[in-house]
Amino acid sequence: MLILAATPIGQVTDASPRLAEVLTTADVVAAEDTRRLKRLVGELGIEIGGRIVSYFEGNEQHRTGELVQVLKDGGTVVVVTDAGMPSDSDPGYRLVVAAIAAGVRVTSVPGPSAVLTALAVSGLPVDRFCFEGFLPRKAGERKRRLTDNLREQRTMVFFESPHRTEATLRATADVWGSDRAAAVCRELTKTYEEVKRGGLLELADWAAAEEHGVRGEVTLVVAGADDEQRSYEPEELRALVADLEAKGQSRRDAIAAVVDITGARKKEVYAAAHDQSR
Repeated sequence: MLILAATPIGQVTDASPRLAEVLTTADVVAAEDTRRLKRLVGELGIEIGGRIVSYFEGNEQHRTGELVQVLKDGGTVVVVTDAGMPSDSDPGYRLVVAAIAAGVRVTSVPGPSAVLTALAVSGLPVDRFCFEGFLPRKAGERKRRLTDNLREQRTMVFFESPHRTEATLRATADVWGSDRAAAVCRELTKTYEEVKRGGLLELADWAAAEEHGVRGEVTLVVAGADDEQRSYEPEELRALVADLEAKGQSRRDAIAAVVDITGARKKEVYAAAHDQSR
């Protein structure tokens, strides 16, 4: 059996009794960071009886086969990450797919999740939401992803590193509008937990004003789009069309895609694109 076990995202007392149980009885515990795992079991006052192996992005591909063999031989493998639920932007997904293909039972020890915790405390609508993981680091790729989600009406949740938080907020404000409601949730459930709410540009200015920069684990929650879409300058429409053409789309298909993404009139997009070519 493969068990995906959620670990505390802050307070160790959030760990469930069942987490302690599966850690002590598993044949193999696959940990994103074995040092953090040892610290966790020390704080829980338990001992791991089985074998501990590292399982992270760098070795996930080749170690998956080894772990699947343990499962096929009848062993129990527990996967834990640094914090929260495995496979949510963390190692685990590849092993789940391989285990299912091998006919192995997959289950979980539910528990803390930064995604759901941030969503709950954000003050933004929770009836419909989507998780977008980390945005691309490169500015161009990040802008394309944001443009793709411009008309998304569900509340969106992102992970972000503290040193990129300001840049991400500014880029998001540029594409989605400076007043779009959002919340920056950092160090959730920890001693210095902070939830800052406001418009995207306001939050970017707040991040820039932090004396030592934004610190800790960061989860961003952003409101979905309204029915009415923002207006676009011709330069912006030209740039969007050019972006899609650079990716191999024809002028005609790129214009159609930009109309769909932005909600702008086809006549406007067509004029902007052909003005560029002239």
